[in-house]
Amino acid sequence: MPSYSELRKTNHFYYFIKFTLNIYSMLFSLMGLCVLCVGVYAEVERQKNRTLEGVFLAPAVVLILLGLVMFTVSVVGMVGSLRDNKTLLHMFLCVLCVLLLLQAVALITALIFEKKTSALFQNSIQEGIKHYYDDLDFKNIMDYVQQKFSCCGGDEYKDWGVNQYHFCNGTGPLACGVPYTCCVRGKVGEVINTFCGCKTLDKPVLGRGECLVCVLKRSSCLLQRQSLLEVIHVRGCIHAVNLWMSDNIGTTIALCCAIGLPQLLGIILSCVFWNLLVDMSLSSDMVDFKLLKKAGFEYSDLDLAGAGWCMCLPRDEGYLPVPAAEPELDPIDVHLQKLKKQPPRTHSQLQKLQESRSAIGLDEVDIGRKQKREH
Repeated sequence: MPSYSELRKTNHFYYFIKFTLNIYSMLFSLMGLCVLCVGVYAEVERQKNRTLEGVFLAPAVVLILLGLVMFTVSVVGMVGSLRDNKTLLHMFLCVLCVLLLLQAVALITALIFEKKTSALFQNSIQEGIKHYYDDLDFKNIMDYVQQKFSCCGGDEYKDWGVNQYHFCNGTGPLACGVPYTCCVRGKVGEVINTFCGCKTLDKPVLGRGECLVCVLKRSSCLLQRQSLLEVIHVRGCIHAVNLWMSDNIGTTIALCCAIGLPQLLGIILSCVFWNLLVDMSLSSDMVDFKLLKKAGFEYSDLDLAGAGWCMCLPRDEGYLPVPAAEPELDPIDVHLQKLKKQPPRTHSQLQKLQESRSAIGLDEVDIGRKQKREH
């Protein structure tokens, strides 16, 4: 089996890395375009209703930004790999490294400063709860999370008291209550009572010590707490999601890998291909018009029969024009060239040279002609 250093010199390795990176970039550019289209559609629909401020409260804006980044970066990688452009490939590599590093830093920061991260999400969720019925995007996300993780509100169920339809001083049918997605479901397929969370915000959920005092005093607070837990979920969604991630650590790691590994694969492919192009640009197997122009060659001097439609495919024999071999000169011409290079001779020197040739019987011209006949 050939070693890696030998394998990377073959055209098969070049084509494999080139088109793998190209397909990789093409798939992510299509995904980014789809995300961008969904984000634009969601933003147009969101603008018809009340517009919210804040990154966490506008999923459409997040989708637009995510789609733009994915599409732009992927197109740079796709064009760079297709045209063998080292500048675009280097840009693609650097952007992927920066994005992956930022995600890793954000994850580590969130784990280290868990309380501050929870407070940030709590403030954002409370701001969204204020406009719960005005922003359909946030409403759909909040309803899904509350039903999926059996939770209510951000930090606790009383967060719903900041909504104008749910605070206890209101007079509407939803006053001092929570949305029906906070309610405990009895059976699967059961008809949902949309007013099941009415009048639940004014019912306290006491701690163990307080309940123990209540039991000792034979008060009704324990029954009150028990009746509330049977109606709605009192745990906040922030704590519920953290608890789910802790209980399902394997799934959590798998989700992180599903986000990070494709980016890491793109970094490895682009790094290998960029180094391969750097090595190839130093040889004659590469069509590098800048280097050819510096060397004094014109575009018309090249034989681009195997360069492909992209004018970027290498071939073993290269594309640089091979200088034509000098024609074989006649011995007489060679003798004349030698005579031209020799310094002028005096009459006595020429006489001695003629005598030596006569003694041999052949001069240099006759010797050259004799050798030519023999060949």
